Amino acid sequence: MRVLIADSFEQSGRDALESAGFAIDYQPQLNSGDLASAVKKADVLVVRSTKVPGEVFAEPGPLGMVIRAGAGHNTIDSKAAAAHAVFVANVPGKNAVAVAELTMGLILALDRRIPENVIAARSGTWNKKEFSQSEGLLGKTLGIVGLGQIGLAVAERAVGFGLKVLALEKNRSPSTEERMQELGIGVLADLGDLLEQSHIVSLHVPGSEETRHLVDRAFLGRMRPGAILINTSRGDVIDEEALLESIDSKNLRVGLDVFAAEPGSGTGTFESPLVTHPRVYTTHHIGASTIQAQEAIAAEVVEMIMDYARGIARNVVNLTPPAPRGSLLVVRHFDRVGVLSAVLGALREAGLNVQEMKNEVFSGAGASVASIHVQGVIPDEVLESVLRNPDVIFASARDLPSS
Repeated sequence: MRVLIADSFEQSGRDALESAGFAIDYQPQLNSGDLASAVKKADVLVVRSTKVPGEVFAEPGPLGMVIRAGAGHNTIDSKAAAAHAVFVANVPGKNAVAVAELTMGLILALDRRIPENVIAARSGTWNKKEFSQSEGLLGKTLGIVGLGQIGLAVAERAVGFGLKVLALEKNRSPSTEERMQELGIGVLADLGDLLEQSHIVSLHVPGSEETRHLVDRAFLGRMRPGAILINTSRGDVIDEEALLESIDSKNLRVGLDVFAAEPGSGTGTFESPLVTHPRVYTTHHIGASTIQAQEAIAAEVVEMIMDYARGIARNVVNLTPPAPRGSLLVVRHFDRVGVLSAVLGALREAGLNVQEMKNEVFSGAGASVASIHVQGVIPDEVLESVLRNPDVIFASARDLPSS
């Protein structure tokens, strides 16, 4: 199998893939416009910052999986990939600490005006009076919008600085609820209430149609005057025009690691009125870019590619979960050539489309069990046809619940 890596990727990961027998095409300087031609012979594409447009999938070829070496995947045209039966996968959870550390760094930098301190000192100016006006963080309230793995990592660090933490009410796992109680995280049902009570608001939501321009004029209007807004999630979560207006009208301070119109590769030219605003601190979408995080992500990408070579696709984000309706055909059979082909032939003749199928082989027994989820109702004659096969031990069919 050939793997095209179109972004920077740790040497340890490249070495591991080569040791496992994969052919590596390492082109970290590729941009999104070059991908369609570069990927033609690749089975797997690995990217980080490089955007993957729909034309990458336009021509049939061996490409079967695109892996975003990070938590997000909004830089990949997942719909176009799905239309050409290409898996899009991400690597969630491995960069949570790195993003949380940058988030806290931006909060501290904004509160203490660290960049201006550095610039003044390097220019030969000593201005202790000017830079001694920070309020400090102790006792202030941090509102986290999106308390997933990254948001929780931010909360853990914020509590250490004496910040009170608020989050939105949501169904969460028992382990997360327990950790929230340990940290003393308060929960509010209304986003507006959270914004009004928070001196600092930090965004940690995924990029999607639901979160696009979550931070709009109404959102910003509910924030406290003089508050800090941090975005280390996705650029299009913020309506940047509305934010520009509110920075001045509400005296906001802003820390941004992401933008709606970033370059399509790791380097390039970039302009934004937010970058030049004196109350905005910006970084170069580096939230996940610590050596620790990238080594962990690289190791996980290697495992995902090795699994894919075995026929297992993990962390896929562009599959439609099977609807809980239709029928389930369970076939216990001898593990012999042609058994499943005959079963699928019977389903095809009945006009039944297979939605999901799994065949599990018993250890050393020469027998298997196939679970086949189909659209529609399985007629008795199809079940009888399956049962007549001498290599079928037993078969049963049942309707799946509608909800």
